[in-house]
Amino acid sequence: MTDGIRCMLMRGGTSKGAYFLAGDLPQEVAERDDLLLRVMGSPDPKQIDGIGGAHPLTSKVAVVSRSGVPGVAVDYLFLQVMVDQPIVTDRQNCGNILAGIGPFAVERGLVPAGEEETSVRIRMVNTDGIVTAKFLTPGGRPRYDGDTAIDGVPGTASPVVLDFEDANPGASVLPTGNVTDVFGGITVTCVDNGMPVVVVAASSFGKSGYEPIAELESDEQLNRRVQELRLEAGKAMGLGDVSGTTVPKISLVAPPAAGGTICTRTFIPVRVHESIGVLGAVSVGTAVMLPGAVGSDLAAKPAGSRLSIEHPSGALGVEVELDTTTTPPAVLRSGVVRTARKLFDGTVFPR
Repeated sequence: MTDGIRCMLMRGGTSKGAYFLAGDLPQEVAERDDLLLRVMGSPDPKQIDGIGGAHPLTSKVAVVSRSGVPGVAVDYLFLQVMVDQPIVTDRQNCGNILAGIGPFAVERGLVPAGEEETSVRIRMVNTDGIVTAKFLTPGGRPRYDGDTAIDGVPGTASPVVLDFEDANPGASVLPTGNVTDVFGGITVTCVDNGMPVVVVAASSFGKSGYEPIAELESDEQLNRRVQELRLEAGKAMGLGDVSGTTVPKISLVAPPAAGGTICTRTFIPVRVHESIGVLGAVSVGTAVMLPGAVGSDLAAKPAGSRLSIEHPSGALGVEVELDTTTTPPAVLRSGVVRTARKLFDGTVFPR
């Protein structure tokens, strides 16, 4: 490793991460994770001796390889590298980092580019879900500049359309089997449409749901109650002891404040997200569209399938189509538009 490792740093959606080919990393998990901790500079609150950005949203890793699944181009393993703990976890997906996988696969020669547009079918290894990414490739190269704006990212860039496939059509997205559950006297909806999320009304914690991030993070009593709820909900969702993992997320919801569908403040799991994760937004959108679920009475439900999930930096647009003939309703389709940008391509030297 003294010669370094080939690495591409990319912004995907509202996150930033290091993208690697699987063949460039150790195959043994413990050895790989130790290497990535040293690459990112963890554990250290500032990640001063690595390329991490001292925040969960900028301490992420994508591991990409050609897929052996028929009809699938590439496999994408997402790894969350903790900032101030020596932990690397694969317990969740990341839909923001996902936005960069298609362009990265073209950049590395894993898939051929179309002359104008390229579609890449991707297997999300963490959950075995399938998504198709569509993006512009004029002249056979990924285009990163464009006119698409997403809240939480300055400026504009080229769009990446992510269309998620239902790996188990007709199956319930309610991990506990219930539309609502009660933990510690608080009514919640546990939902997983790509990301395990516990949806809870902000008012259940005595909050408006419109508070600034700093105010929520500095409220020690709130944080303690949120984490207690997360631990109990995690067990009920079949995730076991989640004290050392980043899922489920806890999303506080309130009526929309800016013309959207629902307003959110999401714990990931201790810090509050500066926006909201792509798959987290899809799961929240799924929950509030379910009759009787937490947040369904607070949401301004659209006539169609397009929802606007408000967050501290603006809003994230998602599409969720439900089959209301089943009990509970099942997800037929979900999708989102993101952007991505290559920041640098070169060699990273681990500590």
